[in-house]
Amino acid sequence: MANYSPPHITSNRFFGAQIFLRLLTTGATLAASWLILTSKETVVVLGMQFVARYTYSQAFKFFAYANIAACGFSVLSLFSVLLLKPRTYFVMFLHDLIMSTLLMAGCAAATAIGWVGKYGNNHIGWTAVCDHFKNYCNRAAYSVICSYAAVILYLLLTIISAKKSRNVQD
Repeated sequence: MANYSPPHITSNRFFGAQIFLRLLTTGATLAASWLILTSKETVVVLGMQFVARYTYSQAFKFFAYANIAACGFSVLSLFSVLLLKPRTYFVMFLHDLIMSTLLMAGCAAATAIGWVGKYGNNHIGWTAVCDHFKNYCNRAAYSVICSYAAVILYLLLTIISAKKSRNVQD
């Protein structure tokens, strides 16, 4: 019984969860970035060539840049947790909250423009384009799914960082 120390075990679980979730978040944002940045499709309709790529949509550009930023900051926060083992849990909480908010904004923008691309909007004359650009739309959809997974992971990180920050203050 002398070797039993609950605070140390809890600290190790927190540390392990931080590393695991940050690795998953880095992978999800990297996958989302790679999928959207490399999505491009060219089709010929009625003898005319049309190209679809993420740079043609401000929403997809914002989505791509948000995921790139989140990926970069995920790597930095992973190194911070690994090397420094920070006792400033509130800073990690703020970081995780900002990253989840940034990713959610990017996901919302990409989801909105993706919905219009898939279903169009008859009221204002926008036609659906995913019938013609199937591969592009599928890659964009997979990218958005990866990014939503990263949002969920960042929300989990936010919750455990907030809990740990609160425990330190008590």
